[in-house]
Amino acid sequence: MRVRFRDRDAGSGSLLAVALVGAIATVALVSVPLYRGLSIRESVATTADAAALAGADVAAGISPGVPCVAALSVATANGHSLSACAVDGLVVRVTATGSFLGLGLTASATAGPPDAVSN
Repeated sequence: MRVRFRDRDAGSGSLLAVALVGAIATVALVSVPLYRGLSIRESVATTADAAALAGADVAAGISPGVPCVAALSVATANGHSLSACAVDGLVVRVTATGSFLGLGLTASATAGPPDAVSN
């Protein structure tokens, strides 16, 4: 009895296609949450920037109110919270916080007149 080589390879293309689809699905399942976390981190950083700018506008007298209250209002409107807010003359420093999958994400920002802010 003679075995043909062609018969032993039957179906190997299907197996390769299934393995390839599985690998692509695995990469997608891992990368989607990763990119979502990076997106939330950038959102927290943007919130900190906007909150610091709002506080600095109030500190400079451009807008009425209290600088840290204005910063908190902007952070809340962006869906995050402030963990710190400090006013030093016309300079406002804030720290915004958020979370992703139980991990705390923080970002700090400073805003004020160009000659008063040193990072």
